[in-house]
Amino acid sequence: MLLIVPADPLRPRRPDPHFAPEAQAAREAGHPVAVVDHDALASGRDVTRAVAGVPAAGDAVYRGWMLSTARYAGFAEALRARQVTLRTDADRYRRAHELPGWYATAAALTPESRWTVGVDRADFDRARTALGSGPAVLRDWTKSAKHHWHEACFVPELTDGDAAWRVATRLRALRDDDFAGGFVLRRFEPLAGVEIRTWWVGGHCVLTGPHPDTPTELPDVPVDLGPLAAVVTALDLPFVTADLAWRADGRWRLVEIGDGQVSDRPSTVAPESLVAALG
Repeated sequence: MLLIVPADPLRPRRPDPHFAPEAQAAREAGHPVAVVDHDALASGRDVTRAVAGVPAAGDAVYRGWMLSTARYAGFAEALRARQVTLRTDADRYRRAHELPGWYATAAALTPESRWTVGVDRADFDRARTALGSGPAVLRDWTKSAKHHWHEACFVPELTDGDAAWRVATRLRALRDDDFAGGFVLRRFEPLAGVEIRTWWVGGHCVLTGPHPDTPTELPDVPVDLGPLAAVVTALDLPFVTADLAWRADGRWRLVEIGDGQVSDRPSTVAPESLVAALG
C-alpha cells in the first residue's frame, strides 16, 4: 500500500504536520509514503504538478484534507496517469462523501432527511415542506456549520419558512466556496452523550473510538454494530467512517458516513492502529 498525504506548505517535501504521524507509522510498517500539493488539488490548478512526486505503485490510499468530489476525480485521474490506483475510486468517494450517496441505504438508522440540488429558495422550501414540522438540523451535502449552531445549523421550526431560510443563507455564507451540492435538512433528534467514530475497511469495522471533537470521551453505553454493518456492506465502500450517537430515548443513531480518507483521526487513536487496519 502506498500512503499519500498532503505536503507541508512550508516544507513541500515533507508531510503536513497533521498527517505526519500516520506517514511515519506507514514508513515504520514498511509502506511507501508520498506527498501531494493539496492546495493545487483543491483549486484544480496544475493537478499534474501536484502529484509529480508520487511514484508508480499499484494500490494507494489517501489520508488528507477534504476534496470536493470533482477535485477528487481529477486527483484520481492524475494518479492513474502515473500508474497509481486509489483504492477508493471517484464514484465510491462521492457515495461516501456526500449524504445523498449513502442516505437511502442507511435511512432506517439515521434522521429523516430531504435535500436540494443547488441553493434556490423555492427548492429549499419544497424540501422543508416535505419534511413537515418541528425542529431540524441544516447542512450541505458534505458538512454542517455546527460550531455556529444557532445561526447556521439549527432550524427551530420547519414551518417558519423565513426563519429557516435565514439559517440557510448564513450556512451558505459561512461555507462560501466549500459549499457542496445543496442544502440538507435533517429532522432533529435529541442525543444523549458524545459521538463515537467507527472505521470500516472492506466492509469490516477495524476501529471504534472517540469522535475528533471529544477525543478523550466515550459513551457509557455499549454499541451494537450489527445493523450498521449491514448498511456498510450494502454500500460497498472500501474505506469509510460512520459516526454514531446514543439518542435520548435509548437507541443508537447514525449521525453520518464519510469517506475514511478525509475523516479526521482523533488524537487519542494511535496512527499505527489505523495504518495497520489499512495495510
